[in-house]
Amino acid sequence: MPDALFAVPRLAAVYDALEAGRGDLEAYAAMVEEFGAHRVVDVGCGTGVFALMLAERGIDVVGVDPALASLEVARGKAGAEAVRWVHGDAGALPAAEADLAVMTGNVAQVFVGDEEWAAALGDVRRALVPGGRFVFETRDPGRQAWLGWNREESYRRVEVPGVGVVENWTELVEVRLPLVTFESTYVFAEDGATLFSRSTLRFRSRGEVEESLRRAGFAVDEVRDAPDRPGLEFVFVAR
Repeated sequence: MPDALFAVPRLAAVYDALEAGRGDLEAYAAMVEEFGAHRVVDVGCGTGVFALMLAERGIDVVGVDPALASLEVARGKAGAEAVRWVHGDAGALPAAEADLAVMTGNVAQVFVGDEEWAAALGDVRRALVPGGRFVFETRDPGRQAWLGWNREESYRRVEVPGVGVVENWTELVEVRLPLVTFESTYVFAEDGATLFSRSTLRFRSRGEVEESLRRAGFAVDEVRDAPDRPGLEFVFVAR
């Protein structure tokens, strides 16, 4: 079940405005070029920002996401007809079509159970051609990113075109490693509506991720630093 932030239409509609400044996406686009990929799967594509970026550059893109509200936002954007949008998880992807599968925005951390993570890895592997690559990021648990998940450090007030002012902040609910739960609050000035989205993420160590990839039939080529958040995340390149 997708979190409310992605699955509730009113929240999905303001996601891009609240998450502006995705510098990480240019780094991933550069890797698409680096690896010479022509057919890319964007796993957990959300509102389609990265998929559309690639499509504009002539890449054949499939965007898959289980949150229908987010996909509806993506489908309504300019150029959306150039992307194949799939409602579902990675298991809904066509087999052996993609040169590269990409998972941005720490999507890998939403798979909290070992079985569901293994299933997702298997689905991604089946979607790749032989020799295809899988690139994704996950936070380094040693950096304790959750320490900054409080109202004081996360509060923002954004003027969203066509919507009005939206206030948003995040508060930590529980740390029970390797799981961390937090809740985001959204207040719409237009009518005073307050909506909530609760999320639980799995913080896996580098070694744990590498072992899970090997068990799923991937070879880990390298682990890079996240260029937009140096020292805070691991960027895995597997084949």
